[in-house]
Amino acid sequence: MFTSPYAPVEIPDLSIFDFLFDDLTEAELERTAVIDGVTGAALSYRTLVDQISRVAGALSAQDVGPGTVIGLLCPNTPEFTPVFHGILRAGATVTTINSLYTPEDIARQLVDSGATWLVTVSLLLPGALSAAHAAGLATESIVVIDGEPGHLSLADLLRADAAPPALSIDPATHVAVLPYSSGTTAAPKGVMLSHRNLVANVQQARDLIGVVAEDKVLALLPFYHIYGMTVLLNLAFKQRAALVTMAKFDFVEFLRMIQDHRCSYVFIAPPIAVAVAKHPLVESYDLSSVHTMLSGAAPLDGSLAAAVATRLDCRILQGYGMTEVSPVSHLIPIDASHLSRASVGVTVPNMDCKLISTATGEEIEMPSEGVSEPGELLVRGPNVMLGYLNNEQATRETIDSDGFLHTGDIATVSALGEVTIVDRSKELIKYKGYQIAPAELEALLLTHPQIADAAVIGAADADGQEIPKAFVVTVAESAVTAEEVMAYVTERVAPHKKVRAVEFIEVIPKSASGKILRKDLRTQERAVAV
Repeated sequence: MFTSPYAPVEIPDLSIFDFLFDDLTEAELERTAVIDGVTGAALSYRTLVDQISRVAGALSAQDVGPGTVIGLLCPNTPEFTPVFHGILRAGATVTTINSLYTPEDIARQLVDSGATWLVTVSLLLPGALSAAHAAGLATESIVVIDGEPGHLSLADLLRADAAPPALSIDPATHVAVLPYSSGTTAAPKGVMLSHRNLVANVQQARDLIGVVAEDKVLALLPFYHIYGMTVLLNLAFKQRAALVTMAKFDFVEFLRMIQDHRCSYVFIAPPIAVAVAKHPLVESYDLSSVHTMLSGAAPLDGSLAAAVATRLDCRILQGYGMTEVSPVSHLIPIDASHLSRASVGVTVPNMDCKLISTATGEEIEMPSEGVSEPGELLVRGPNVMLGYLNNEQATRETIDSDGFLHTGDIATVSALGEVTIVDRSKELIKYKGYQIAPAELEALLLTHPQIADAAVIGAADADGQEIPKAFVVTVAESAVTAEEVMAYVTERVAPHKKVRAVEFIEVIPKSASGKILRKDLRTQERAVAV
């Protein structure tokens, strides 16, 4: 086993609300907590905590509490913050929903999570209503944050002026959030993260990430994703920094917000790094306020990281994790300039790791010098999930009897504890940080009348970023084109799940048991993204 080079940190036995907000000083209460990136409207910590308490009280008065699951379908806006934490303060569980989901995707998550309420915004209401009704939710249980006749709004909840409930929950076992993850394979599953999981990961990451109270943090990465939820929403609040919200990505707006709000710490995913490194528009904006960018959600190429650092004259860091670990397990710390930008840094405090040979199943020793042999990365710590909701088999397949979570990623570790992800054994595709299960797209492709067989893998586009690529076997005498195959999928899935490259082949390689041999497809992969 190997652990963090940093000393263990204390994990308080508190709910996430108490951990983040109970020790605010009078001076901190007057600091700015959230800024609307578009309008510039600001919310102080004092107002934020008051609104959280009012939302919690109003929901409690509606019999929302421990055992209630509420779906939250909302982009990054200032209003997301009191609603999200208000639900948690009421003792309920939040299942955060991807804003790009189709009504079918939304309904599936509502049903699987057992949600009886849905909170959304008017922009997303048509799809939300369709999904909610399909899931059997009552109209009175659908809250529209910015208001819609016939539905409760955030203003209604705040006006109720009801006191928040007195809660008695066990932070270690009470499920706070239910984000959905594909794990290493198959369809998305509800990841049960406790209050302690969320508290632990902020504690483990805060000193290494290095956000301070004087920072303005651009909140581009979605709060519904565990990356945005932990390292933006929760960690920035714990550090008393100001969040600048961005509801959807637009590169010009991204540059303008950094310039106009003087954002100093920016969390990104690799596709944004590509734009920052290469786009000529960057030269038209003053980005001198940025001292650090941290990339996560997908692998960042070392040369690309160097290009970003040079162009903006800033630090560029990288982190690694999974929804199942709340999500951060490894980071390049803010003060660790000696680590390679191509690595994911070192293990965060309070975690144990080991590498297991995929050939022999034996544990790989940490080297006394140089770099180890590659093996599957296993992690254990207080940030590891309770398990998958209503799926004991998938939980047992992911977390072993010693408490180690099998990440499905192949890594090496150096004598300094530096971890580098070199491959993956899992099938999951990560497109711009979004998880895509190949099996879901394969099942859809097989419904096309001119497709006899199909397989989907992650392939590199022209910028080296991972995209979903389909290998397709057509029926005899079919004239279907790659464009027609992609259009067929596009009409039926959320935007991030679109197939973006197609290659026609004679046969899909499979094992004797019928399992698709994706590794063989990856070795012959040669198409460029469309």
